[in-house]
Amino acid sequence: MDTSALTEIREAVARLCATFPPEYWRETDRERRYPTEFVKALTEAGYLSCLIPEEYGGSGLGLTTAAAILEEVQASGANGAACHAQMYIMGTLLRHGNVMQKAKYLPGIAEGKLRLQAFGVTEPSAGTDTTSIRTTAVKQGDKYIVNGQKVWTSRAEHSDLMLLLARTTPRDKVPKRTEGMSVFLVDMKAAVGRGLTIRPIRTMINHATTEVFFENLEVPAENLIGEEGKGFRYILDGMNAERILIAAECIGDARWFIGKATNYAKERVVFGRAIGQNQGVQFPIARAYMASEAAALMVTRAATLYESGQPAGKEANMAKQLAAEASWQAADMCLQTHGGYGFAEEYDIERKFRETRLYQIAPISTNLVLSYLAEHVLGLPRSY
Repeated sequence: MDTSALTEIREAVARLCATFPPEYWRETDRERRYPTEFVKALTEAGYLSCLIPEEYGGSGLGLTTAAAILEEVQASGANGAACHAQMYIMGTLLRHGNVMQKAKYLPGIAEGKLRLQAFGVTEPSAGTDTTSIRTTAVKQGDKYIVNGQKVWTSRAEHSDLMLLLARTTPRDKVPKRTEGMSVFLVDMKAAVGRGLTIRPIRTMINHATTEVFFENLEVPAENLIGEEGKGFRYILDGMNAERILIAAECIGDARWFIGKATNYAKERVVFGRAIGQNQGVQFPIARAYMASEAAALMVTRAATLYESGQPAGKEANMAKQLAAEASWQAADMCLQTHGGYGFAEEYDIERKFRETRLYQIAPISTNLVLSYLAEHVLGLPRSY
């Protein structure tokens, strides 16, 4: 997509987000309420289906566009975490789903009749050690029987479909620990009360995250995505998209914080002068700006590589790390610039401060990014 078309999309997203003022987000945060109206508006505008091919009712655009959409959402002061999963989950279905699965689900998702928002991977005993998951899917005739538990499965209560990773072959019976896992598309509305239980987890931010329990849940064999036992590879591909899109959100957050701090520093007068005239206030803002602009370049590079089909693991991880650090640096700076007012709900800083802190640990811990780069890029011995 050319620069002018991307600019038009950014401006359109910003206009849509402007119809949801800060008061809306304070209220949803205060009430721990899912922003249904905002998600509906993004869906009806076609932004959440931007990656779905036109033949299935989507826009058929690339990850660069998806990243730009989410960046603008965050830069507006909104929170794309309520719906971003649909974009990065979509890649697994698009790249590895069969024709029947795409025809069955994609039009409904594009139209907004179905939500694909839940990503069932993380488990209490496995964390980011995905190969140690214990949730199993045992084939019996034309169905799989699923037993186990997932945690931090965000938006499970507000999703119609879940992308689920489960072991179809025990870990001790596969030559490599990355083998023997499979991906399924689970119809959550049909499953709740029939082997699927969802339990909300209250957290420091309004993230709609949950624990999910499976007890003899029946999943049709036709809902297996790709080949049985190859799911880990499919999920990794989706995780790269997730990291790039989350990184774009972090850039949006950083730009919101920097804009907020810059404007306040110009207007706030103490001892007869604007505080922005003092280098002690100027320099942290300038440093945060530099960090965010540098991280944005890596996000763009990672997105470009991913949508062109080239290996992007290194760049996706670096983009996520650099952007998460830049957004947190900007958040801390913005709060410091505002002083006591930064803690007041009406300024929105404390809410965004809490929201952007999440990305130091999710969707992957920054320490694991460093371990990945050390081992797989720099060739250092494996540390875990």
